[in-house]
Amino acid sequence: MTYCVGLRLNSGLIFMSDTRTNAGVDNISTFRKMQCWSVPGERVITIMTAGNLATTQAVISLLDERTKAHGERSPSILEQPSMFQVASLVGDTLREVIGEHADEGQRADAAFNATMIVGGQVGDGEPRLFLIYPEGNFIEASDDTPFFQIGETKYGRPILVRAFDPDMSFADAVKLLMVSFDSTIKANLSVGLPLDFQVYNANSLKPGKINRIESDDMYFQTISAGWGDALKLAFDSLPEFKLQPE
Repeated sequence: MTYCVGLRLNSGLIFMSDTRTNAGVDNISTFRKMQCWSVPGERVITIMTAGNLATTQAVISLLDERTKAHGERSPSILEQPSMFQVASLVGDTLREVIGEHADEGQRADAAFNATMIVGGQVGDGEPRLFLIYPEGNFIEASDDTPFFQIGETKYGRPILVRAFDPDMSFADAVKLLMVSFDSTIKANLSVGLPLDFQVYNANSLKPGKINRIESDDMYFQTISAGWGDALKLAFDSLPEFKLQPE
C-alpha cells in the first residue's frame, strides 16, 4: 500500500507521497513513487503512483522511454498539446500495461491494478490535476474537489477536508500534508517514511525540487508530536458528556 496526495492551490500545485512498499511484514522496501518530466519554459508534468509496483514501474518506464527518441518511441507526454491530453495518454498507457496481464482479453485481476495522480502545466494553459483510474479513465480536480488522494486514503482525509484552503501558502500546505501523512503512518504500517514532496509555482513552467523528509527530520517530528498534543488538548476542552443514571 502507499499514500499520495495532490493539492490544487490558487498559487500552484503541491504533491506528496510516501516511499514504502511491502509484500508482507518481512518484505518492506523503499521506492520513489513521484516522477517529474519537464521542458523548461514549456511544460512541467508530475506523476504519483499507487498500486501494484510492477504495474506502476512499467507505466513510468514506458512513459519515460517514449520521451527519449522522438519519432521512434511515441506518443510522448512531452509532445502532448495540453494537460488533458497528457492525462489521456497516461490513462491509455496504464490500461495498456494492465491489459498485458489479462488472459484472452479478460480484465486484469485486481492484484495488477494501479491508480495515478497526474499534475502540471503545459504552455499558457492553467495548472491542472487529474486522478487516473486503472481502467484508464480519469477525473479532474476542481473548486469542489481541489485535492486527490490515492492508496491508503481514509486516515489522512479528515484533516484535509477540515483544514484545506485554496488560498493557503505552500508552506502551510506542506504542514497540512505532513499532518495528513503522520495520521496515516500512525494508523497503517503499510505507509511510511521517507516522504517525497514537490511544489510547483503556477506559470513558472519549471519543476520544483523533489524534497525528501527522512525519519530523523526534526520538523516532521515536531509536527507529529505537536499534532498529537493539540488533539488531546482539543479533546479535553470539549464539554463533558453527562451519563444518565440507570
